[in-house]
Amino acid sequence: MLTINNLSLSIQKVPILNDIELSIEKGQTVGLIGRNGAGKTTLMRAIMGLIELESGEIFYKDTALHQSKAFKHALLGIGYLPEDRRLVPHFTVEENIMVPLWANKNADLKRVKWVYELMPEIGRFADRRALTLSGGQQKLVALARALVVGSDLLLLDEPFEGVAPALAQRLMEVISSLKQEHLSVLISESDYSHSEKVVDKVYSIERGSISTFNHDAVVA
Repeated sequence: MLTINNLSLSIQKVPILNDIELSIEKGQTVGLIGRNGAGKTTLMRAIMGLIELESGEIFYKDTALHQSKAFKHALLGIGYLPEDRRLVPHFTVEENIMVPLWANKNADLKRVKWVYELMPEIGRFADRRALTLSGGQQKLVALARALVVGSDLLLLDEPFEGVAPALAQRLMEVISSLKQEHLSVLISESDYSHSEKVVDKVYSIERGSISTFNHDAVVA
């Protein structure tokens, strides 16, 4: 589903990612664990085409993402939840969810209906402006927005950060249920406290370098 080979990049001449190797199979939920500043968000942004690579390749199915424009990613079935949510404050919840569909001139509302069924609470405040929501509620909306286009692959950057425990648990319930949809999911976290029971494989990132560790041993 997603394969990254020898990815390296720098920001303002400062090396951030070094020879990253990562793969996600169809239907897998994969963890990306590292402290703040380790390179998690930079890697997510690189996959989404928001940062230019110095070297390496990113393949999604048969598409070379490193040669594709960022705005085309949603058309490929890739959804992205940024760490800072990136909602439009004065848009309603539903308008925020619809933004990627409008951008891609996609009038098919079946996916929106499915998201409301998956997260009924979203429907209950669909007419509220995003700026009136709590941080946790905004994360749910950002997840819903990612889901309307992320029919195959979801990139979730620190989805639980700054969220109250009850809403973090709700986010985890929704993410767990995605296994039934055979979605591939990459979740970044700083301390592995939420996703350890649902991930199939875990990558550890430290100072821009990545490694795998024995997830089964951690869960046991």
